Amino acid sequence: MSDAYERERQNDSRLNELSAKVSALRGVTVDIYDNARNHSVIDNSNEVFSSFGTSLKNSAGRLGRMASSGSKVQIFKTAGIIFVAVVLLWWIWGLVVR
Repeated sequence: MSDAYERERQNDSRLNELSAKVSALRGVTVDIYDNARNHSVIDNSNEVFSSFGTSLKNSAGRLGRMASSGSKVQIFKTAGIIFVAVVLLWWIWGLVVR
């Protein structure tokens, strides 16, 4: 009887060890999934910034063409709009940071 009790105790001990290993494996699996999801977000952000860079480059090119072929009034209007936008953003930034 003592031998059966000892084997049962060993089985319980091994079962607890196996349960701990399964829990650790589950944690590693969740970490791998989270890491893969973070890489997906990073890749998506990279695509967005690349698209933004291309759009900004195209806009700057159009602005340059307009400035070279346009009248001085158009150039001053554009410069005024840009100046007002920068001052407005600076003012809003000052309100937000406080």
